[in-house]
Parts: sequence; C-alpha cells; structure tokens
Amino acid sequence: MLREVTATRYITPLREGGSLPGLVEADDRGTYVMKFTGAGQGRKTLVAEVVCGELARRLGFRVPRLVTIGLDPVLGLGEPDPEVQELLKSSGGTNLGMDFLSGALGFDPLAFEVSPEEAGRIVWFDALVNNVDRSWRNPNLLVWQGDLWLIDHGATMIWHHNWPGAEASAARPYDASEHVLASFAPDVAAAAAALAPLVTAELLAEVTAKIPDVWLSDEPGFDTPDDLRRAYARPLAARAAVVHDRIQGIEGSK
Repeated sequence: MLREVTATRYITPLREGGSLPGLVEADDRGTYVMKFTGAGQGRKTLVAEVVCGELARRLGFRVPRLVTIGLDPVLGLGEPDPEVQELLKSSGGTNLGMDFLSGALGFDPLAFEVSPEEAGRIVWFDALVNNVDRSWRNPNLLVWQGDLWLIDHGATMIWHHNWPGAEASAARPYDASEHVLASFAPDVAAAAAALAPLVTAELLAEVTAKIPDVWLSDEPGFDTPDDLRRAYARPLAARAAVVHDRIQGIEGSK
C-alpha cells in the first residue's frame, strides 16, 4: 500500500485543476497536492492516479511520490469558500496526495527541448494508459530541477468507467495528433522495445496492490477488491505488446 499520512491543515485550492485539488500540510510535515474522493469522478480518478503514477515510476519516469491522506471533514469547517468547504466535508476518510514540487514550472514546448527518445517514451506510456489529457492545451508536465515530471493521470484508462465494454474500449487506437510532445519526433518504436517487456503480470500486480481497498469496494460486477485489481491489470497487459502499432497522428511512430 501507499504510505499513509493525515492532513493537518488545508492551505489553498489549486484552481488550475477541474476537480479542485488543494495544497495541504500533513502530520509528517510534508506539503502535498491533495485530490479528493468527493470531487469529479470520485475514487476512480484516484485509482487511475495510483495505477498510472506507480506504473510510470517503475518504468523509469519521474512522477511525484504518492501517499494516501486521511482527512477529517472538520478541517473544512473554517473554510470561507463554500465550494471548498463542501468538498472537504464530502471527502472524509482516505484521499490521495502527491509531493508538492515547489518551484516547478509548467512545461512549455516552445521553451524546453525534449529528445526524441524521451518524447517517445512519454507518448508510448500515454498510449498504454490511454491518457487523453497530455495535449498542447493541457500538457500535465512539469519542469523541476531541469527535468520533465509527469503529473495528473486521472483522465486515463477510460474503460474503467464501463467495465462491460472495457475490452473493446482498450482495443481502440490512440490518437496522438494533439499530444504536447508530437512535434519532438517521438521515437515510439525504441520506447516500445525498451518498455513493453517490462510490463509483466508481476509488475502490474505490484502496482495494483497499491490501490487502497476502500476505493475498490462495492464495484458492480466484482466480488472482492482483488478481482477489481486484476481487471485493471488485464487491459494494460494486453495493450503493452501492441499499443505502439495503434498510435495514430505521429509520422513514423511505428
């Protein structure tokens, strides 16, 4: 499981995100970007963050460290913003936090050069998890200490919103024509050769084991949290070997 901390102070909302994440302090003296079970798509967004963030980390990408954050709804009583107060009140229990990268800058493709190798690895990974939210409009990349960091994976694995149609959904092509790194001649073939063999059943079991049981309970069609964990792993295992052939919109990506 992820390391557990408890929120001690809500600092401020981060209004760049549609789900209204917030900056919080925790009992380990750390500062985290917190995402709430009471926001947007709720716990499924947090599950996607864990699966994709932990998988990316194991494949060698830079992603902020993830933790679970316990939240007492009382923390929201003093918030003057009614929207924030309601969000905190509806998100008691286990939420998600990621290390706050102080001083990080949003990625600008006109100001930061990315090698074809690194661009290919990121495009391949986004195709694997079907990330529809890494476009030039909303890169979800940070530059911190001179390196690219991947953030915000809540809009991935769209098939988990409709499990009966998951297999068909996961088999669809990935359109990378508006990917923020499309202009950097991403070497997707080299990325596939290096990364696809690493996406093993053992690795996916390790990654999905990080999802808290409370976010997997009461899912229609699944008897236990482990049944649902295996459902998350299956499409990723199937896509890993072939997804490079399904990437559209980037010349020479095969």
